[in-house]
Amino acid sequence: MMRQAGRYLPDYRVLRDKYDFFTRVQTPELATAITLQPVDQIGVDAAILFSDILVVLQAMGLEVQLIENKGPILPNPVRTLADMNRVYVPDADESLGYVFDAIRLTKQELNNRVPLIGFAGAPWTLLCYMVEGKGSKTFDTVKAFCFTQPDLAHRLLQMLTDTTIAYLKQQVKAGVDVVQLFDSWGGLLSPDDFETFSLFYMRQIIQALNKEVPTILFAKGAWSSIPEMAATGSTALGLDWCIRPETARKMAGPGVTLQGNFDPARLVSPISELKKEVSKMLNGFGPGRYIANLGHGILPNVPVDHAKAFVDIVKNHQYQTREKQVFSSL
Repeated sequence: MMRQAGRYLPDYRVLRDKYDFFTRVQTPELATAITLQPVDQIGVDAAILFSDILVVLQAMGLEVQLIENKGPILPNPVRTLADMNRVYVPDADESLGYVFDAIRLTKQELNNRVPLIGFAGAPWTLLCYMVEGKGSKTFDTVKAFCFTQPDLAHRLLQMLTDTTIAYLKQQVKAGVDVVQLFDSWGGLLSPDDFETFSLFYMRQIIQALNKEVPTILFAKGAWSSIPEMAATGSTALGLDWCIRPETARKMAGPGVTLQGNFDPARLVSPISELKKEVSKMLNGFGPGRYIANLGHGILPNVPVDHAKAFVDIVKNHQYQTREKQVFSSL
């Protein structure tokens, strides 16, 4: 599940109360322990490296603060040509070595029980935080920046792209089995602007990685561009809950694996209702080329037994054979 190691787990909250966020991220032993928690306690089929998309901005020279229950803050956002002097393309191995150490340690502890998923934020989403300086529902400041200073915006997006390619290649070298690219704010852009400011750069990343490792491309809210995202060559596309499985399958075509798209808020439903809704989702996607997942990150108010029920329902689901489907319709 997206964000499966997190605040809904009591054992995670124990470590959260003891260590600040970036200490947890930057200490390989802590990152490994947190990564393993949902594998051991929830029974998921893959581990997702405990880290954060904003470590890339730290590596590029920007200060990032993460305040619990408030989100990320960048005290000195980048908005002018003069601000560019503070931003650089880093040596990924040197500046983000703690991530690769955590990957190697996690792989050792997993001992091939399940695969390990690495990830990075898409350049557009990272630019949103770099320019806005904080989270936003609309990211109007970064949009104005792109529309009034497009040359500067594209310079930054290319720097973010080059850094992300190097970062993900080092994750693969350290041992991750799959990489996922998150464009959390892609859905804020029109289809044309999504191509210009987001997909153009994500395409570079996918093409640089997809011969080395399976890739998953997730752009929340950008479902209108599913055909274009499918054409990147990404192994799989992640989906939020705002599109029907059948529609997504038709738009993506038969050659792309789909991932998603359960609404995380629905995990608080009674487990009997959960079983009904999860089964509906699974039947909608069908048994082939599909990864059951949430449509975005799991929420901190989700009971642990409900998260485990979600996993168990998926694992125990049985698709009807065509004969049964025909018989039941008669």
